[in-house]
Amino acid sequence: MVLKRQMLSIQDVYVPVKRRQTLDPQKVETLAESMLAKGQETPILVRPDGSRFVLVEGLHRIEACKALGETTVAAYLVQARKH
Repeated sequence: MVLKRQMLSIQDVYVPVKRRQTLDPQKVETLAESMLAKGQETPILVRPDGSRFVLVEGLHRIEACKALGETTVAAYLVQARKH
């Protein structure tokens, strides 16, 4: 499987409620400081859902980008698992 890195608008990424409940503000702050120094090293993972994208992995990375005032985030598109 080849993952294609792309830039997405943060506002187009939906964060599921269950995932939001795992947010650790201290981790976001630490990541934001790292991103200031080195940039976003690891893209988030999202899956397409109509006109938006659903966050699969990378809650703290996307929140750190928001905290830094970014409007875009590096992401890999993945396919939803088939049951």
